[in-house]
Amino acid sequence: MRTTSDRIRQAICFETFGLLIATPLFAWVFDHPLDEMGVLAVLGATAATIWNYLYNLGFDHLLRRTTGALQKTLPIRVVHALLFEATLLLLLLPLFAWWLGITLLEALLMDFSFAAFYALYAFAFTWAYDAIFPPDRVAAMADGRG
Repeated sequence: MRTTSDRIRQAICFETFGLLIATPLFAWVFDHPLDEMGVLAVLGATAATIWNYLYNLGFDHLLRRTTGALQKTLPIRVVHALLFEATLLLLLLPLFAWWLGITLLEALLMDFSFAAFYALYAFAFTWAYDAIFPPDRVAAMADGRG
């Protein structure tokens, strides 16, 4: 199981790299000023960072309870990424519509684009993060075993 400090590092790294990629990309794609999209991205990233921590903590507990291990197979990684993005989409939809002054339908389409980007990004990021910081090695180091 990952330590709290490792989960915080993971969430901060995930959101920082995501913001650096997504903000200019989506400002350009949706033809909104970079500063307007930047504020939205920071608000969304803040909500996503908090949700990332809570979601991954719950997912790991459920994974360990149901499989007895923390290793994620390819199908589990796909489910992990898709469920995270679906739940985050529901949380952020009203914020997108309000901040950009657009309809909920327009916000939903924009949110789907963000979700698709972040689902792929989350899949790649968590796979890389798990390779760089394996959960069992992080836990062993925290327990003084590694």
